[in-house]
Amino acid sequence: MRSGFLLGVAALALSACTGSSVPDSGVGFDDYQSYDAAQGGGTVSVSAPSPVETSSLDGNAVAAGATPGVAGQAATTEVVTGADGISNENNFDAVSAQRDIEDDAALIAQNRAQYQIIAPTDLPPRPNSSAPNIVAYALQTTNPKGVALYDRSGRYDGNPVPRACGAYNSSDLAQEAFLSMGGPQRDRRGLDPDGDGFACAWDPAPFRAARGG
Repeated sequence: MRSGFLLGVAALALSACTGSSVPDSGVGFDDYQSYDAAQGGGTVSVSAPSPVETSSLDGNAVAAGATPGVAGQAATTEVVTGADGISNENNFDAVSAQRDIEDDAALIAQNRAQYQIIAPTDLPPRPNSSAPNIVAYALQTTNPKGVALYDRSGRYDGNPVPRACGAYNSSDLAQEAFLSMGGPQRDRRGLDPDGDGFACAWDPAPFRAARGG
């Protein structure tokens, strides 16, 4: 009995569902046209934009450096004063107001006449030093490094940098010591075994190149 009652209730609920219609769109309406009509036809009115105020620019004012103003306000003009020390040589109008082409040519000639060419002079002597001047020695010699000019009595074993060079912190100091001990003619400590006149690894080429040859 109870199961029959439940089956009857289910049948009624199913028939109620199939008998109702589901709206296609909108809220509570069967179609969009009904919804649009209920909303007043969908016509929306938009107010026209307010007009924009415009003003013409004064060409003369802009050329003179004026700043265009906002509608209803006058344009302002900035005048730069007190620019002492700033050159206006690149401003053709400013230069033309000061001098003509002939005056400009005379000014160029005057500037050229003031040019000074400083000729190179001899190197000054070293202060507080009695060591030989290796720069002067490099410029006085002409032979390349490795070209023998002095007889070393067969002391050259093919090694251009002998062990005695290790006593000096630089090749410049070795060359100074070599010259102070009678070099290049004499080589008491064996600093110039190949007889080119240059001790250890010292090379006169950089000094000659600085002179230009």
